Amino acid sequence: MSENSSNRVQFSLLPDDNERLLALCGQFDDNLKHIERRLGVEVATRGNQFQITGSTVPVQVAAQVIHALYEATRNEQLTPERVHLALQEAGMAPAASANADSDQQSAVIRIKRGVIKPRGENQQTYLRRIQQCDINFGIGPAGTGKTYLAVAAAVSALEKEEVRRLILARPAVEAGEKLGFLPGDIAQKVDPYLRPLYDALYEMLGFDRVARLIERQVIEVAPLAFMRGRTLNDAFIILDEAQNTTTEQIKMFLTRVGFGSRAVITGDITQIDLPRGRDSGLRQVLDVLREVEGISFTFFTAKDVVRHPLVQRIVQAYEAFESGPGGRHD
Repeated sequence: MSENSSNRVQFSLLPDDNERLLALCGQFDDNLKHIERRLGVEVATRGNQFQITGSTVPVQVAAQVIHALYEATRNEQLTPERVHLALQEAGMAPAASANADSDQQSAVIRIKRGVIKPRGENQQTYLRRIQQCDINFGIGPAGTGKTYLAVAAAVSALEKEEVRRLILARPAVEAGEKLGFLPGDIAQKVDPYLRPLYDALYEMLGFDRVARLIERQVIEVAPLAFMRGRTLNDAFIILDEAQNTTTEQIKMFLTRVGFGSRAVITGDITQIDLPRGRDSGLRQVLDVLREVEGISFTFFTAKDVVRHPLVQRIVQAYEAFESGPGGRHD
């Protein structure tokens, strides 16, 4: 093994066994991509030759994990769970804590239909954290791009084969209305609540492609209640309008996240539509999970609004009113 000053490690895996190397890398190099995401490194391969680039400690840990996993291929089948456990045993914190705020390069999302560029520092930080953390929260007023950028990141991850499916969920609670009074079956009742997620998908993938992917269950758009009892592996999961989750619902959602998955939770704690007396799960999360390693929070304000200029002024006016002596105090 050799290392130079550019934080690059090069080594060969022996014996040179193509079947074991394929098992190590995983289908579509999924195992190596998992290591890259978790440790914030880049792994390049040619046959049994490996090169890892990144910060010094993550590079060393990645090399150790790859050697350990290659040794494991002698006697066992590598699964996403096995790769995850190897990373856990290495004792390395997720890359977000070391790299999320130190990486000042411009974050962009590339999808087949073009390039999506974040606007402003908060959106840049939000995207970098989505790329580096397994669970991310985007909290702030309407019009700040929280959901749109999350969907863009999900589409990019799907097109790069970093995940196998997209799952987009929303709580079916809006402005005090009751689902039972809406016309149609359950799918027709909840469809209007999920429309903003469909709109973002149609813009990035096209109507026909979205329809095909939904039919093949590669994309699933569903009310939050449909997530109960499931374990979501190898997926990019988005929970939108999370301010309308109860404390029980958001805990249920967060514990659905499985191996090889990433989750983004978005919401605006100033627009809660839960019945009076019910606490917002998103508000509770701010107290419970703020210090948990590997979970990131990005907070947006009125200055991040990218809609009509009047929307920004409206948000600012409400912020000033609610923080004043006659405003709402929670």
